[in-house]
Amino acid sequence: MITVSPPSLGAMLAKEFIQMRRDRVTFAMMLLIPILLLILFGYAINTDPKKLDTALLATGEDRYTRAIVSAIELSGYYRYVARPSTLAEAESLVAAGEVSFVVVIPSDFGVRVDRGDSPELLVVADATDPAAASGALAALDTVARRALLRAQGREAEAAEAQAADLTITVHRRYNPAGVSQYNIVPGLLGVILQMTMVMMTSIALTRELERGTMENLLAMPVNAAEIMLGKVLPYFVVGAVQVTVILTAARGLFHVPFVGSVALLLSGILIFVFALVLLGYTFSTFARTQMQAMQLTFFFFLPSLLLSGFMFPFHGMPGWAQDFGQTFPLTHFLRVVRAVMLKGANFRDIGFELAVLALFVPIYAALALTRFRRTLD
Repeated sequence: MITVSPPSLGAMLAKEFIQMRRDRVTFAMMLLIPILLLILFGYAINTDPKKLDTALLATGEDRYTRAIVSAIELSGYYRYVARPSTLAEAESLVAAGEVSFVVVIPSDFGVRVDRGDSPELLVVADATDPAAASGALAALDTVARRALLRAQGREAEAAEAQAADLTITVHRRYNPAGVSQYNIVPGLLGVILQMTMVMMTSIALTRELERGTMENLLAMPVNAAEIMLGKVLPYFVVGAVQVTVILTAARGLFHVPFVGSVALLLSGILIFVFALVLLGYTFSTFARTQMQAMQLTFFFFLPSLLLSGFMFPFHGMPGWAQDFGQTFPLTHFLRVVRAVMLKGANFRDIGFELAVLALFVPIYAALALTRFRRTLD
């Protein structure tokens, strides 16, 4: 029969609490992760995005056009940020990701209304993320029809009259069928690379410390930069294998279209992976054990996954959450991979996102080298 001695159990409990107190990283994770999740899910995450960037192409000045333009913006789903002069210019804004919608009201809209013809309203939507566009498009029909009836003084008429007064044509660009895999699978490329690259390189130095081989490493005739590159560059091979597997599966299993430049996509992947392995190496300079390194990786991975636009619409989050999301490499890589694969974007369209991705590389490298020297001291 197994017996439990209270004094022995008390001693073991005291030892474990002392151990927990000394492991500050683990103790911080226990407190910060619940707080982080509460803040993100309580304040930042919104599955029904509002105030989506919209381009307005309306040359008419009649009261019907003004009523619909005003009502669409007051619905809360749309925010006019551009007034292009041609439809080609408007669609280029959608291709570059600068707007999510283009609302086109023909110049003869008011004339057709007064004449009793069925006026037409055209909406061009960026459907690469079906979840982000669905709510706004669903609200548009009701909002536009009510605005037109109000401008005509027929607001009290029956619903049958509403259906005959206005034709709304929606062109869903890049994913007209609204297939969710077209949005999710390219994003998985970034998520899987981030999870594996950061996690594996985060234990680069802590593994040396735990195995007792750090002294041998420091005795070698190499400097801090050479140690860092020697630790992270081999993982490019692992990343190359993962990229090949994911892109092959995306095309062969899920039939995700690939309409852009392979070279441009591979350039973005190379920059992204380089930033990730340097970030993982930076984590390894903060941690003293492999467990701590894994915890730091998880603490970074969680908000990055939630705020990057992979799981929830990016523009559905409040401004402060979007600003915070911009600090993660995954946010910019998702825009690059989706734009290249689904939209056929060129360097001009995604140049800014690539530049931001490239900026993470020297920042993480400088931080890793600074921390490495301090660790040695």
